[in-house]
Amino acid sequence: MNTADQARVGPADDGPAPPGEEEGEEGGGEAGGKEPAADSAPGPSAAFRLMVTRREPAVKLQYAVSGLEPLAWSEDHRVSVSTARSIAVLELICDVHNPGQDLVIHRTSVPAPLNSCLLKVGSKTEVAECKEKFAASKDPTVSQTFMLDRVFNPEGKALPPMRGFKYTSWSPMGCDANGRCLLAALTMDNRLTIQANLNRLQWVQLVDLTEIYGERLYETSYRLSKNEAPEGNLGDFAEFQRRHSMQTPVRMEWSGICTTQQVKHNNECRDVGSVLLAVLFENGNIAVWQFQLPFVGKESISSCNTIESGITSPSVLFWWEYEHNNRKMSGLIVGSAFGPIKILPVNLKAVKGYFTLRQPVILWKEMDQLPVHSIKCVPLYHPYQKCSCSLVVAARGSYVFWCLLLISKAGLNVHNSHVTGLHSLPIVSMTADKQNGTVYTCSSDGKVRQLIPIFTDVALKFEHQLIKLSDVFGSVRTHGIAVSPCGAYLAIITTEGMVNGLHPVNKNYQVQFVTLKTFEEAAAQLLESSVQNLFKQVDLIDLVRWKILKDKHIPQFLQEALEKKIESSGVTYFWRFKLFLLRILYQSMQKTPSEALWKPTHEDSKILLVDSPGMGNADDEQQEEGTSSKQVVKQGLQERSKEGDVEEPTDDSLPPTGDAGGREPMEEKLLEIQGKIEAVEMHLTREHMKRVLGEVYLHTWITENTSIPTRGLCNFLMSDEEYDDRTARVLIGHISKKMNKQTFPEHCSLCKEILPFTDRKQAVCSNGHIWLRCSPENCYLLGNLPCNPDVLFPSHCVPPILICLALVDSQ
Repeated sequence: MNTADQARVGPADDGPAPPGEEEGEEGGGEAGGKEPAADSAPGPSAAFRLMVTRREPAVKLQYAVSGLEPLAWSEDHRVSVSTARSIAVLELICDVHNPGQDLVIHRTSVPAPLNSCLLKVGSKTEVAECKEKFAASKDPTVSQTFMLDRVFNPEGKALPPMRGFKYTSWSPMGCDANGRCLLAALTMDNRLTIQANLNRLQWVQLVDLTEIYGERLYETSYRLSKNEAPEGNLGDFAEFQRRHSMQTPVRMEWSGICTTQQVKHNNECRDVGSVLLAVLFENGNIAVWQFQLPFVGKESISSCNTIESGITSPSVLFWWEYEHNNRKMSGLIVGSAFGPIKILPVNLKAVKGYFTLRQPVILWKEMDQLPVHSIKCVPLYHPYQKCSCSLVVAARGSYVFWCLLLISKAGLNVHNSHVTGLHSLPIVSMTADKQNGTVYTCSSDGKVRQLIPIFTDVALKFEHQLIKLSDVFGSVRTHGIAVSPCGAYLAIITTEGMVNGLHPVNKNYQVQFVTLKTFEEAAAQLLESSVQNLFKQVDLIDLVRWKILKDKHIPQFLQEALEKKIESSGVTYFWRFKLFLLRILYQSMQKTPSEALWKPTHEDSKILLVDSPGMGNADDEQQEEGTSSKQVVKQGLQERSKEGDVEEPTDDSLPPTGDAGGREPMEEKLLEIQGKIEAVEMHLTREHMKRVLGEVYLHTWITENTSIPTRGLCNFLMSDEEYDDRTARVLIGHISKKMNKQTFPEHCSLCKEILPFTDRKQAVCSNGHIWLRCSPENCYLLGNLPCNPDVLFPSHCVPPILICLALVDSQ
């Protein structure tokens, strides 16, 4: 591998020398602590050496990036890029049927609204009169301020319209109707909307929060409480500015999902989920929206409360969520363009199980004119104090401010300091790995810093490494970074840097990907994961996929460790991981097609000409016929390999070898792998059937309302004499007694005939109608999103037939 693709990161000696450390401590609770400056002094260490490798492809953007922090990575592995005309959304997909070694990226786009957003500050007639008055004012402080402020004049008239996006924020996973993430998008003209991807290609705007909030302020006469003084006259320019600033969004962030139990009329308890969206406004106010899940639109809005932060010129906010002794506390971290940072209490009395602070906690109070550009908060475990803690990091100029919060018997302890000497230019983007607290910062000169927190007896210190992107991509400038949910990849927005001391004529914006973990680290994290869901760890399994496709074998240590896990625990997560490895191994041994499968071939067109009467001779027909049949066999094999059928592959699907004797061992190996795949698939299908039958036994109404073929499932499980599962036999016995003679069969949607349950992959009625059961391939062909792994009975599949192989594959 050449130096353009790989770079070893070690101790850096070309960065600025670390100046003296700034140390401060603000006690916002009952007790505070102080950490010596030497413990937090940054220092490159050879103990932490990072290997970064470039991954292809680089995604070219159609438009220039816009806004602050233009890059964000969601929990369901989608990357949003804010540009001047749209939001480019790149979804990382780990395709087990793709033999290529490149990243598989599904690209969609959220277009910017065509109409400019006008904030509601009064009636249309009154606003038009006031704008005309301010524009014609003889006072230059009024007329010039009004004409140059794009909040007052988003259309611009002589100026170009303000299109594009200022900021995006992803919700936690499980907020939309499909169990995926919602996207909160803020445009340059201050329109805040919530977008959802309800099918594979289209994004839908669910609600316009700017419009709803403006209507609420209009109804309350632009007063947050009844005790406030009556509203002023809109003709007063100060009042005109106040009404705009109190509804001009600066940033917005989602909280974690809070689940409470609700008692229904029949005394049955059901879990009700809700999520909060905090919106920071220009005047320092914060609107906290509460949404019921799944969020489907305006009707899902539960409440909206406004908090006064008291911070002048706010620039950024982030949620602080802390769990101590099974008690969850929350607050909002707000930073100012003048320097101060503090945590505000959030009153969540309506949300059970949540507690809030009694008073604001000041993390940094100095008005040092260093603007707070970005804030991240990572929950960690303190190994010395034996308790949970929160690490708050903020980018301030070229420095990183950090604050460690932990609750002890004495109260809330606050330790804070600055890490200096990281960059010679201001930090333009910062991201944090929630798994281990590693922080990544970047400046526009193409340098990325990795900061690893190391706990000490009292607080912590940071070890850092320099990642020179010029060693990986060549001379580039960076505009934003984002780390994947499990810390396997780093996404970077780059443009060309200076060449021979000259700037490029045109800027080509690209999203590049580099690895942050090795294959061994990714495999170990998958084996020891507490999540036990492959879909939530797509970045890790994609690293494993890449390694197997390159080496064409599964490392021995991984096979042995996985078999031990299966023998000791037997949970289906490890069986799914094994199925994934086998499918990738099978793909690595297939011959990569030289052309795209959808591309028409020249032979097909020749066959059409030869088949016409009176054209060609018999020899040509025979030759073309043979070529055509060869292609049909090849395509049929590829389709069968996707379905997982055990079929003997033809010579075209094997890597080229010297003689026929070399092909036979390869064929035997492929058949052996196919047999293992079939065995693991059957095991997972049976486990899923047992899970379904358990729900049916407990809730009879499920069978009646969803037409689950209960009798067919029981017969299918017991049809194999070699399958002897005592749990399944006992469960089937209880169900048979409860059902008596009822069968609840499936019916064909076309002719209403009974569909016998004899095959787990498809159902065929007596009239020959074939229904493919839900699987990743069939969902894709029918235009559906992949099923939510946490849903037992997928209702959006077409046809809605019970056994979902997507759950078998991805959960």
